[in-house]
Amino acid sequence: MKILYFTFFIFLFSELFSQSKDSSITFPMFSGSYSFQIPAGDLDERFGNSSSIGPSFMIKTKQNILLGVDFDFIFGNKINQPGVFDSILPSNGKFINKYGEFAKVLISERGFFLGGKIGKIIPIFKSNPNSGILITVRAGLLQHKIRIDNEDNNVPQILEDYKKGYDRLTNGFSVSEFIGYMYFSKSQFANFYAGFEFYQAWTENRRTIDFATMKHDEMQRKDYLYTIKVGLIIPIRKRSTNVYYLN
Repeated sequence: MKILYFTFFIFLFSELFSQSKDSSITFPMFSGSYSFQIPAGDLDERFGNSSSIGPSFMIKTKQNILLGVDFDFIFGNKINQPGVFDSILPSNGKFINKYGEFAKVLISERGFFLGGKIGKIIPIFKSNPNSGILITVRAGLLQHKIRIDNEDNNVPQILEDYKKGYDRLTNGFSVSEFIGYMYFSKSQFANFYAGFEFYQAWTENRRTIDFATMKHDEMQRKDYLYTIKVGLIIPIRKRSTNVYYLN
């Protein structure tokens, strides 16, 4: 794996500093993306399928190199790991609020990825040298936790700092690889990318004590995500009467 990463980065940087003779151009862009995510590894034991949305800023060079920063907000409704509140739930399995009534408590998945990326567009058609097969590698921080939602915030056992003892906040270094297609239209109104992405993250619990077990979780986790990703792009470039930027 390390050899593959090294070869990929050498290829990208050699392309970055080489001379381009086609009509590909340099311009910055913003994008927004949506991903459907399937967990694997240790992550599959805690959460079910999830989604992510987020913004990105990228710069495309004349050599069709992409450099950018991304933020993905992760959310899901399925928790696979049982027993989150076993240590504080009464025998009937329901929370009692401070008024002595049954309380509504919902749990879900929340997280994010924040990092930088580098990639390459490989044109397929000479008529559009700015579009083509897109390959990127990202590196950054992946974080996830169990979101605890208590309607009206009236259950003392899971308020404020007590809630942190049950959320299993976890994060660590992550890399991801994407392969797909990026398209810039001549009209500039249909600019998008779509493809598949694979995350690998080496994470650990960041809470001092897990209240469910009353001890620190020292597990070294390997969290994986298989995703289908689509994004809309807003390129930032000026028109010229003498230069055609696309096609």
